[in-house]
Amino acid sequence: MTGISSILAVGVAIPIAVVFVESMSASLLKRSQKARPVTPPDFKILIPAHNEATMIGATLEGLLTQVDTAEQIVVVADNCTDETAAIARNHAVTVLERFDDQLRGKGYALDAGLQLMEDAPPDVVLMIDADCTVEANGVKRIVQTVAESGRPVQAVYLQRPPAEPSLKDLVSAFAFRVKNWVRPKGLHQLGQPVLLTGSGMAFPYHIIRSMPLASGNIVEDMQLGLDLALAGHAPLLEDRTIVWGELPAEEAAATTQRTRWEHGHLHTLLTQVPRLLVAAVKQRRFGLFALALEQAVPPLALLVLLWGSVGLLSILSSAVSSIWIPTFITGISGFLLLAGIVVAWVGFGRDTIPFSKLVAVPLYIAWKIPLYISFLFKRQTAWVRTSRDGVDAAD
Repeated sequence: MTGISSILAVGVAIPIAVVFVESMSASLLKRSQKARPVTPPDFKILIPAHNEATMIGATLEGLLTQVDTAEQIVVVADNCTDETAAIARNHAVTVLERFDDQLRGKGYALDAGLQLMEDAPPDVVLMIDADCTVEANGVKRIVQTVAESGRPVQAVYLQRPPAEPSLKDLVSAFAFRVKNWVRPKGLHQLGQPVLLTGSGMAFPYHIIRSMPLASGNIVEDMQLGLDLALAGHAPLLEDRTIVWGELPAEEAAATTQRTRWEHGHLHTLLTQVPRLLVAAVKQRRFGLFALALEQAVPPLALLVLLWGSVGLLSILSSAVSSIWIPTFITGISGFLLLAGIVVAWVGFGRDTIPFSKLVAVPLYIAWKIPLYISFLFKRQTAWVRTSRDGVDAAD
């Protein structure tokens, strides 16, 4: 029993150590970047949209201030049954309507948009979700980083809490920051590639056109980033630009969104980490090993649950055998996990959630338990669009 406890303790300590190192490097390290002069690239913005009539107008109005012509923005109205396409046309942007009851999801919409550009391909394609806004001058910073590096680039994609947030909303927004800002920035400061996190990702056209996008993968962005890395085009972080989305206000919508993200994350963890490790050895690329470690970190709430469970088992095992090594390992890893979260909050989360409200973390973790149980017995495998304003827009 002691041997099993020790293996489990080490197994949980590894992803905790990854989070700790990333948090510390994001907060303490500085990485200088030397821009190389390049010709300003020709770019287009690609927006996949499924029933986004309530949001698409504000998104387009913000982006139109950051482009030279409205035609640079391409909206793919994918299986829409609302006014998404009409609203987009009223903003004079390029609109493609796509209808296919069988092949549904963001990946298919993106592939259709790239096909539309084939006759006059741009140098760079920037992908923005239909419910997001980009900080002022952010579009040009992202596109310029792609041009300078010749690699895919991910901006910092964050989500604001709803207008009247619950404690759970605040904790969720902070957890989102840890995953999409703190940890990628930590990797970036260490000179390593990052995963794609969704909205605000940009690519050289010739690279992204060569990738298999047309799928119904429920975490297509994460999978795309791994496929790019394995193909020799590992993404970089553009940490000077934030792309903002908003957490859904409705409880049912929040649960749907989290289920899709976290079931997809866990499925990708189980299937892709071994693939990355094998490729890292064969290609002798440390960047792939770093991405394997990053991908091996489960969602933060699940990581805490795993640590607590292993810690309890270690204490029982040590009490029976008088061998305290497993308990020592879990104790140290618990300290590192707490330190990593506190450092992340100090550097990146104080404007999102007051320290006093962090007492809600156990409630947030408890809310997630049914989600993780359903992964074992009723796993979500189909793409479902998150509804807005209480309206089920997923058809």
